[in-house]
Amino acid sequence: MSSALAIRPRGRRPEQLRDCSIVYEGLDRVDGSARFSFGFTSCLSSVSGPIEVRPTLENPSQATLDIQIRPLAAIAGTDSKALSATLKSIFSPALLLSRHPRTLVQIVGQALCGTDSGNGLGSAGRGWNASLTASLINATTAAFVNAGSVPMKGVVCAVAIGRLQSESEGPILILDPEETELPRLAGSGCFAFLFSAALSSSAPLSPNFPPCSLLWTNYTTAAPFDVAQLSKARELAEEGARQVWLKLKESVGSLDMSAVSKVEVKPQLEDHPGAMEVDDEKVEI
Repeated sequence: MSSALAIRPRGRRPEQLRDCSIVYEGLDRVDGSARFSFGFTSCLSSVSGPIEVRPTLENPSQATLDIQIRPLAAIAGTDSKALSATLKSIFSPALLLSRHPRTLVQIVGQALCGTDSGNGLGSAGRGWNASLTASLINATTAAFVNAGSVPMKGVVCAVAIGRLQSESEGPILILDPEETELPRLAGSGCFAFLFSAALSSSAPLSPNFPPCSLLWTNYTTAAPFDVAQLSKARELAEEGARQVWLKLKESVGSLDMSAVSKVEVKPQLEDHPGAMEVDDEKVEI
């Protein structure tokens, strides 16, 4: 093992993600919400829609997609607005917005981690690092799955890739760099993939995963890099995105089970022998 990789936190391998966590928050007055975390790098996202849209934003051919990004503290700045535009370009191809014309689909995302993880303050590269951006994208996908009110072509999964510079071995790519690794990175970026059975793929299809395609990346390095290194970064990111897809699939299964249990509780309460009987003639209104 190289010296650059020997000091990775908790001895993680280059292709190893941190522990992923998906929590469906159940926020009030929204159709779906979810919190996604890579370790301590966490984001919360909510989805509302289709809902009534203001006449100035109405689109006769498809739903209007509105995205608002909020930092952990203070008010949204130019970096949050730039990230909103990025998320709009990522999720527009994944949503079937033409099914609900003249309506509004609103996404609200927020960082939930401190300064070390990036809290949305400062420039897009410093405040919203690649891992935090990937967490926000995955939280938004989970919120759409939780809502179930907006038809989707597929699900979007994202991971971050970092580049460590080693004098003896040259550049080394690592998956999901965390906060303590950021100062040592010579480059990084977020990769977002669309997983959908409707996609055509030239590669051999895996029975465990649907085909996927790269939607967006902002991978940059301090030193020049060639197409071969970018291709390696994409391959490593695709493997990580498959792990996120599996985690999302597992969370949907648990979400379905909780919904079934809620439905089954009601008849048991009604059939209980000690249930209260109401005499309509004695009820005073």
